[in-house]
Amino acid sequence: MVTKWLITGGCGFIGRNLIKSLLEQNGHFIRVIDNLKVGTREDLSMVCNWHEMSPQNLNPPENIAGRVELLVGDILDDKLALAASSGFDVIVHLAANTGVGPSVEDPRMDCEVNVTGTFNYLEAARQNKIKRFVFASSGAPAGEVTPPIHEELPCHPVSPYGASKLAGEGYCSAYFRTFGVETVCLRFGNVYGPYSSKKDSVIAKFIKLALAGKPVEIYGDGTQTRDFIHVADLTNAICKAATYPSALTSNLSSLSSNIGGETFQIATSQEHTVNEVAELLKKQLKAQCEIEMEITYGQPRKGDVKRNFSDTTKAQRVLGWQNKIKLEHGIKEIVNWFSKKKSKH
Repeated sequence: MVTKWLITGGCGFIGRNLIKSLLEQNGHFIRVIDNLKVGTREDLSMVCNWHEMSPQNLNPPENIAGRVELLVGDILDDKLALAASSGFDVIVHLAANTGVGPSVEDPRMDCEVNVTGTFNYLEAARQNKIKRFVFASSGAPAGEVTPPIHEELPCHPVSPYGASKLAGEGYCSAYFRTFGVETVCLRFGNVYGPYSSKKDSVIAKFIKLALAGKPVEIYGDGTQTRDFIHVADLTNAICKAATYPSALTSNLSSLSSNIGGETFQIATSQEHTVNEVAELLKKQLKAQCEIEMEITYGQPRKGDVKRNFSDTTKAQRVLGWQNKIKLEHGIKEIVNWFSKKKSKH
């Protein structure tokens, strides 16, 4: 039986890693929806062969394992969402305006993309009777709280980005409890790993600047903490959320209460300062590339929280998931990936 996956934002960093992982597993048909504002056709080609589909001439998903289709479109197009998702087993909603900074600069845009875009695909899941909907959330909804962050904390977002992700979580809860769409919200930690060359988060940004011979600026004094998770661990969590308990099993009704409507922290339960990460990067850039990374300090950024790491006990207990890749190993790997990518150009 081929599982049919619809992945919004699939040309992006996490989407491509997820597609690569699914293709390695076999047994999956994948349709990607992306507006190509960040990820591109060339980016998708790094991980798979794909077939571009026209929004005007969509076919139902096929029972062809390993086939990847690309549909260029915007998540704000509700009619496209409805047409494109018909016949699928799982929607993984990754497409979003990401990050605190852009949401502070343009909060209306952040709201429209993250709230309305999520609503469109939840409504498509409802009308098309798609049982499983995996929503990419963040630790940002929790706001400025004493970590570790866990699922039962009351949410008080600091940034518009956190507010828009919290709204998405709220709609996921409502669509499960009112309509029976099995929504699963995954609050991602700070994700890093291969195919992140267009990301502006700490690890990717610092590596790109150092390889370009530019100084690395840390906002504030660098003592702010984050929970850094490798993308391979993250995609494993997405797969478990999408298929465990399987939305395709005949005894789903007896299991759905264990997974539908739930939120999970997906991170490492480890707290690392930005200064620590910078030092690990500096060490690897020196060892692998003979580059001296220059570190400078600037003003703190509006909307940033001081401390952030997660308690992942619930994900371990319910999903059977736990991260495996340690930060030191992951940083060594990602510096190697970036340096190889640069040497090819």
